[in-house]
Amino acid sequence: METSLITGKKTINGIEVYYEYYNHPTSKETVVLIHGFLSSLFSFRQLVPLLKERFSIVSVDLPPFGKSGHSAKYQYTFKNMAKTVVELLDNLGIPDYHLVGHSMGGQIVLNILSHFPAHAKKAVLLCSSGYSKRAKQSLILASYLPFFYLMIKVYLARSGIEKNLRNVVYDQNLIDDEMRQGYMNPFLENSIFKGLTGLLRHREGDLPPEILHQIQTPCLLIWGEYDKVVPLQIGKRLAQDLPNSTLTVLKDTGHLVPEERPQVVFQHIKNFIFEGEKEKENTSGF
Repeated sequence: METSLITGKKTINGIEVYYEYYNHPTSKETVVLIHGFLSSLFSFRQLVPLLKERFSIVSVDLPPFGKSGHSAKYQYTFKNMAKTVVELLDNLGIPDYHLVGHSMGGQIVLNILSHFPAHAKKAVLLCSSGYSKRAKQSLILASYLPFFYLMIKVYLARSGIEKNLRNVVYDQNLIDDEMRQGYMNPFLENSIFKGLTGLLRHREGDLPPEILHQIQTPCLLIWGEYDKVVPLQIGKRLAQDLPNSTLTVLKDTGHLVPEERPQVVFQHIKNFIFEGEKEKENTSGF
């Protein structure tokens, strides 16, 4: 039997959420993939083929990114995004799971562990964002101006996809047309910029140390040695503040670890999930 793939959109927590569900025929473990800021589930394209040989996978486009929707009524707080992911998994009938979050997705994972921990068994944070404050009040007020979303569009256009990709990968040779197109596609519609306006307005800031100290879920932190977006120092600080965590640093690697080092990341995830257990053979022949 082969792993089956279900793709679809569901209205969850008042917003349309796009997901891809790889249902492994024999594995009892499910891995949930949560992408980062200005990204989509495309960022896990190198990791999914490896993970699906051992696990069921749910990969989610966080609103308003990827193929998920935007709603002016949706609250783009990290807590509400975490609630949306949890409710999607409940809707799919998945009782427990392991969480994997990259960059901002790592902060969504931490919010799940803090606010909705009942079904999360373990968590992997890939260059997770941490300790960022809420936007300045002046910027939040400016976000209510008509057509503010177009200002965000112009700002992001100035930085450009090429510059952004060069900032997130250590090995520049990895950047090709497929990567450029994959990371640019979600920004071809104006709705995402309206969603980004909501995110800027609603985002409550990252979880503070006193909350992180209360998270007991086992966490594996995987970091790129040369991460320019979320420096390694953030990973070291998170490892200190999360009481049940381990930090692994990947040499000659930048921020986009699922793209740059998929084989190594997969091995770390697999070993972490099966830590202390004798992994059972399955029919995949992996």
